[in-house]
Amino acid sequence: MKIYTTAPLEDPRKARTIYRQLEEIGYDGGFSFEAKHDPFLTLAVASEHTDTLQLGTAITIAFARNPMNLANLGYDMQSISGGRFILGLGTQVRPHIEKRFSSTWSHPAARMREIVMAIRAIWDCWEGNSKLNFKGRFYNHTLMIPAFNPGPNPFGPPPIFTGGFGPLMIQVAGEVADGFIAHPFNSRKSLLENALPALNKGLAKSGRNRDDLEVMCATLIITADTEEAMAASKLAARKQLAFYGSTPAYLPTLLCHGWEDVHRELNALSKQGRWDDMTDLISDEILETIAVVGERHEIADKLTTRLAGVADSVSLTHNRCPDPGFWADIVAELKGHTR
Repeated sequence: MKIYTTAPLEDPRKARTIYRQLEEIGYDGGFSFEAKHDPFLTLAVASEHTDTLQLGTAITIAFARNPMNLANLGYDMQSISGGRFILGLGTQVRPHIEKRFSSTWSHPAARMREIVMAIRAIWDCWEGNSKLNFKGRFYNHTLMIPAFNPGPNPFGPPPIFTGGFGPLMIQVAGEVADGFIAHPFNSRKSLLENALPALNKGLAKSGRNRDDLEVMCATLIITADTEEAMAASKLAARKQLAFYGSTPAYLPTLLCHGWEDVHRELNALSKQGRWDDMTDLISDEILETIAVVGERHEIADKLTTRLAGVADSVSLTHNRCPDPGFWADIVAELKGHTR
């Protein structure tokens, strides 16, 4: 199982050191996330300060861009990184697409599927395999002249991963992507009962099999060296899970465990702005079902058990303890488990 993480990067200037530290610790890959900073620029810097670490976006917001723009970014990052890039795409929610990016939101699963197909058509043209003639429902790309054609990438086109939670978006990953990024608001049960059947449906639709797709599970990890730090980590995780659990889109995970009443209460409290009260609704059972919780020496075993038969890779999610060095021994132990 490959081991990834999203770099804890509040200051983009630290890309010069953080990604190198992840490589030295032994991570297989380090990702950027589109939040306060552009996700591609930090990876371009990181590529100059690393040698073997895979670099990717998990995720960049596809609907805020267009296929030609994404094709250029992905192609250039693949070249700059020496063939170590993963183009990870996600949708973001409608208010952000329309009100933050002033872009178009509609038919998210169908639009994501078409974006991936359009990017591939553009790359195929640049690789010299076909004339650009992509005509879709949302995007049309039919013009490519030599002045704007970079030609074949020396490392080939990068893989495309897509993130998603609902069955239609997960099916898109199975149908057209090279990898699927599973949301951290999942339990083993919800991955088995919700995510994998949707992936298999997409794979069957495209005539592919499970070996043609990398499944990467972003997984919330809670551990600490002291009781006080553990309590703080659990509280931070409860707040995060309460937020997810209040959102109707994430209800299927709670339904898997018969916790729909928790969702209703969380949703009602969120509408009243009672965020602190919401945290109390995340019981120890819910916390330990969705997150991996334990002493440091327990994490590798628990994580391996959680994802066995489900994931090809894991992205360790640990917002409360962002120092990469804190996780070095856990990464080393996980490496030992997966050899």
